[in-house]
Amino acid sequence: MLVELVVENLAVVEQVRVRFHPGLNLLTGETGSGKSMVVDALGLLFGGRASAEMIRSGAQKARVSAIFEVPHELAALKEAGIECEDGELLIEREIQSTGKSRAFVGSRPVTASLLKELAPHLGDIHGQHDQQNLASPEAQREMLDAFAAGSETLLNETASLYRQWRQVGAELEALDRTEQEKLRLADLWSFQRKEIEAVELKPREDDQLENERKIQKNIARLEESASAAYALLYEDKASAAAQLRVAQRKIEDLARIDESFQSVIESLKPASIAIDDASHTLRDYRGKLEADPQRLEAIETRMAAIEKLKRKYGGTIEEILAFLGTVREQLNAVETAGERRAELEKERDRLRAAFQNVTVKLTAVRKDAGKKLAKKVEAELATLAMERTIFDVRISAAEWSAHGADAIEFLISANLGEEPKPLDKVASGGELSRVALALKTCTMAPAGRSSKRVPRTLVFDEVDAGIGGGAADAVGRKLKKLAGAEQVLCVTHLAQVASYADHHYFVDKRSERGRTYTTIDELDRAGRTREIGRMLSGERLTPEALKHAEQMIKAGTAG
Repeated sequence: MLVELVVENLAVVEQVRVRFHPGLNLLTGETGSGKSMVVDALGLLFGGRASAEMIRSGAQKARVSAIFEVPHELAALKEAGIECEDGELLIEREIQSTGKSRAFVGSRPVTASLLKELAPHLGDIHGQHDQQNLASPEAQREMLDAFAAGSETLLNETASLYRQWRQVGAELEALDRTEQEKLRLADLWSFQRKEIEAVELKPREDDQLENERKIQKNIARLEESASAAYALLYEDKASAAAQLRVAQRKIEDLARIDESFQSVIESLKPASIAIDDASHTLRDYRGKLEADPQRLEAIETRMAAIEKLKRKYGGTIEEILAFLGTVREQLNAVETAGERRAELEKERDRLRAAFQNVTVKLTAVRKDAGKKLAKKVEAELATLAMERTIFDVRISAAEWSAHGADAIEFLISANLGEEPKPLDKVASGGELSRVALALKTCTMAPAGRSSKRVPRTLVFDEVDAGIGGGAADAVGRKLKKLAGAEQVLCVTHLAQVASYADHHYFVDKRSERGRTYTTIDELDRAGRTREIGRMLSGERLTPEALKHAEQMIKAGTAG
């Protein structure tokens, strides 16, 4: 829902700031005053084409910004990494004198394509020159599905089955595409697996072998060092153990006289135990040392085999073992490819049958809804000065998609005896706006359906073109009804339509110092009466016109 719109240096507008409200917002004013400026500004914010010709004469750039009240969770915003604070979103568009434009959402630069992606969640524009959305097959399908009772469950099931079916199909294609290449590589993978498995690697084995090789290469040096250390600690007459025993005896003599040395005796016991332990370890180690040329040769051979595997398959044993795991998986995939293909083909057939079954039901629901919608739209159009209009919903077979297997097309014949044809081929701008109004009235959400739902902004530019009298009054009532579910902005020339406004805005154009300026002001009750009176009587505002205007406003408010 549009909360606030700011326009700067766009066409005849120097600067305008206007706040809009829920319900029916109507804009009126003299011909050429710039009423359609709101439509053009919103078109830019919805990703429409920007041009340097839109910039006000003498200005370097034009700028349009708006604050929208939006649902908290919009997939397009989430994917773009844009947060929506307090349910409000700032959207900006700037046109430079070179013709280039910049767009911002939540103060972050974005592309115009993102604005187009956001537009359906924000609103629709139904102007005399902006009917692409109404004429698009996607929009027509969405309107029919919104109207069709019980379609939501079928649509969700259809989309889910289609995604699964496409996923299985893609996996089968990938399997067929890579099968020949995998068969060619199978011999290489088999050789690599055998080569690695033959070595029977163990984790961190190379570190252990390297340590053992160092020992074998330095047996003599190790024996010499171990013997010397053992002698110094324990074996020699002047060894550390012998010297410590002498010291202990002397301190024991001291302790017999002075008991305070008893603690010193206790502190030396761990040292004595440590010397004994170290001496025994050195003795045992020296006894185990033995040069073994054959073992050294075996170590060298084993390490050479490991180094060869490292050069080919990874810098560490862990990397080699990981490579082996990958090779085993690839070989297993080749060996089981036939079984996997059979499983996928069976699953694809199951999903195809399930998809066909649910789309048959969806098509039946759409055809039934299409007949009902056509009758309702024709009835609505009859009250909008299009009494002889034939409206038809054509449903034909189409390529499968997440939306089913149907092509939806709205057809219309506005003239007696003419065959119904696509909307954009036969209907005028004013007629299309009225068709849009009829469709929106028929497919809108029921009032009070969801208090948490954020209304979208529906814009109608001169929907009343070419009509008057009772038809104009019918347009006003339908806009009022539509505004019960959505926010409606409408540009109108007819007093009958304006009398139904919840909020009435007057667009005025004036000239000062050789320049043209446009302003937009929200009218109070008295202002509305004067403006509707002007629309009824023309330049000369009569008491009769004011009285009639007051009566129309009362009737519109009551209606």
